[in-house]
Amino acid sequence: MPRANLTLTIPEHIWIGEISRTHPAATVRILAALAGDDAGVGLAEITSENLPSILDDIAASESVVELDILRQQSDEALIQFETTTPLLLFPIQDSGVPLEMPFTIEEGEAIWEVTAPQRRLSELGTQFEQFGIPFTVNEIHRHIEPTQLLTDTQLELVRAAIEEGYYDTPRRCSLTDLAAESDLAKSTCSETLHRAEEKIIKQFVENLPDSTPAERP
Repeated sequence: MPRANLTLTIPEHIWIGEISRTHPAATVRILAALAGDDAGVGLAEITSENLPSILDDIAASESVVELDILRQQSDEALIQFETTTPLLLFPIQDSGVPLEMPFTIEEGEAIWEVTAPQRRLSELGTQFEQFGIPFTVNEIHRHIEPTQLLTDTQLELVRAAIEEGYYDTPRRCSLTDLAAESDLAKSTCSETLHRAEEKIIKQFVENLPDSTPAERP
């Protein structure tokens, strides 16, 4: 299933974007978020040397109707907030793409990691455009579990080869040694390992980017 790394540029009129641009040295980590029809609730961790000023600006924002400071230290605070403009969450709701938490906001930009079928990623892009959220696709690749790529025998043999030093330089284990350790005939060991290596290498090459990251206005 495709996995994408995205950079979102938060529109100027959204309070969290304004806050992070006003305080460019601050880092906001959204730990949890939930949006309804008219409002959204979020849990965030804010790190900044100018923490009191940031908290004052959040409390003064017209879009933040409730702010609770759950924990505050010298340069870090854990807050829960309610906002009337949870704009970033609307594209997620309408596209059906699950958003991975936490995600970071700095200087008006949010970094997202999302995993979803291609059709839903395409719909997410459409939703971004409809809500006026510029975004950049930094990276996209297909995530495959080793157990989906290799058979149990192949996976067990590759693991044994790594543990025994077959792939070390210089090599600490010969093919003969590996076959004996795995209780396989040398020819069987060689063929099984070759088939596993073929799948791994081809999958690696397929996941290499073939173009520069896509940019959206």
